[in-house]
Amino acid sequence: MKEGANNDGIARFRVTPKDEAPIEVVVNIKEGRSENGVATDVKNALKAALDPKRFRVEGDDFEDVLVKTKGGPDFSIELVEETLKGTHFDVERE
Repeated sequence: MKEGANNDGIARFRVTPKDEAPIEVVVNIKEGRSENGVATDVKNALKAALDPKRFRVEGDDFEDVLVKTKGGPDFSIELVEETLKGTHFDVERE
């Protein structure tokens, strides 16, 4: 995550476990949220949407959000839509 939110907007992510239906996660973000605040909003939305028995969602360095599997199927995450000005998301696999 880079920079805070310069407007009210959304970030919509798609989490797709291998051979399963995708899970859509919409994050509502308010204008003025800092970089760390945006990361917290994303982390909380992913935690609420993903099964905690299968996924672990955590913050790293305050502006990064990590999603890990707990022995479940491989999965992908993609940013499908973003209406925020100023904020930049880097979705990458480690």
